[in-house]
Amino acid sequence: MTTVSTTPTTTPIATTPLQTPQPGMRLREIVFGAACAAAVRAAARLGVADALGETPAGAAELAAKLNTEPQPLKRLLRALSCYGIFAETADGDFTHTDMSRLLREDDPNSLRYISLWCTEPWTWEVWPRLDDAVRSGASVFPEVFGKEFFDYLHEDAHESAHVFNRAMTTSSMQSALDVAELLDLTGVSEVADIGGGQGHVLASLLEKHPAVRGTLMDLPGVVARADARLRDAGPLAARARIVAGDCREAIPVEADLYIIKNILEWDDESTRRTLRNVIAAARPGARVVIIENLVDDTPSMRFTTAMDLLLLLNVGGAKHTKQSLVDRMTEAGLIVGDMSPVNSYLHAFECVVPS
Repeated sequence: MTTVSTTPTTTPIATTPLQTPQPGMRLREIVFGAACAAAVRAAARLGVADALGETPAGAAELAAKLNTEPQPLKRLLRALSCYGIFAETADGDFTHTDMSRLLREDDPNSLRYISLWCTEPWTWEVWPRLDDAVRSGASVFPEVFGKEFFDYLHEDAHESAHVFNRAMTTSSMQSALDVAELLDLTGVSEVADIGGGQGHVLASLLEKHPAVRGTLMDLPGVVARADARLRDAGPLAARARIVAGDCREAIPVEADLYIIKNILEWDDESTRRTLRNVIAAARPGARVVIIENLVDDTPSMRFTTAMDLLLLLNVGGAKHTKQSLVDRMTEAGLIVGDMSPVNSYLHAFECVVPS
């Protein structure tokens, strides 16, 4: 936890009211939510959290480090302090909070690239079209940008694609250890991470279980950037195999345990094909662990429901409720067992391939 001196010059000012705002004020705050998101983005791009050290600093001192104007920077920091991102002291300096530290590049739980990804320039063009997406039930991205989302990202928005890759890597690395801690690999000799990105989950599992072998499968452009621990000359390479392919087309991997994490959020047909392909590849009795965000998961609903709406806008996809995911797994033919929380925003469903 961040500690702040209790001397008069460094005591944080209470920047939010102690009582719950009235409905009219709360709605005004919500409709100005874009200002808060934009302020977080500005702070992340400017590197404010990295420039602020362990002692309080004034806007002028920070502005000199960041090559900005002092007064606008103070206004930005004051706005963020209202939300607990930085804190303003009695003499007008600013200090870190637990949330502002998450914007630092070097924080082990950094959300800097996640914050940038969720506020990329294209997001500001599709959010105003949410009513159109609700009417049609389809992505508005092709109409706005003239091509599908990932085509645009990799062909026309290279900086945004870089931010996306960094954000996904950060998120995967942070959840990988949680997944490795949760999963019991008793009796498992072969594990397959399907659509596993760069393989951070697989690498964490192989490090924890030295007798287990594993396969990472994802699209060619993704596995080309696989975790260095899994690649040739990496410490896990002797027990790891990397397979390039599209799990919606086929899964040429046989294993005791299949992990499917955060890839069942596109259209329903893609989800059905992926699950059917797992069953076709697996031997009877194989375990399938499906890990997803849920939109009816109370601790993280504000986060997951927002992601759900953004998925609708950019690819026409959707996050699942617990029941909708169970329905998809059951329809595919899996025997669904227990559900366990991985962390505050991910849940794991244990399934078995029937005999």
